[in-house]
Amino acid sequence: MHGRRRAREVALQVLYSLNFVALDVEKALELFWGNFVAPRSAREFAAMLVEGAWRHRDELDALIAGCSDNWSLGRMSRVDISILRMAAFEFLYCGDIPPKVTINEAVDLGKTFGSENSGSFINGILDALHMKINGKNEAAPDH
Repeated sequence: MHGRRRAREVALQVLYSLNFVALDVEKALELFWGNFVAPRSAREFAAMLVEGAWRHRDELDALIAGCSDNWSLGRMSRVDISILRMAAFEFLYCGDIPPKVTINEAVDLGKTFGSENSGSFINGILDALHMKINGKNEAAPDH
């Protein structure tokens, strides 16, 4: 699983850079791998996350925006948006990854690469997004 953690870190860095440079995904990944080494499995998983999240970004952005009360995408940091896109892609297109793992990994990435509030911000949006995707409207139990 350590390889997937590293792959998510790589994917985040490449997705983040794609917000600022006019490169296609393949070229961005090629440039990244020209400077860093990782096991083949991590490279493949990172490439799948980057390609999928970038290709589906309009769909993912619409889902994220629909779950982020009082926060337009324009107000979010590019790091947080990149993490949210990647996690939303995992929710929708990576059925072999438990949603709880996706959320935990995204929150950890936010804490490592984002601001001091990124972890809780990402957690809140992904919880709402997961419930929305699964058609659940789970209310907290009354105490």
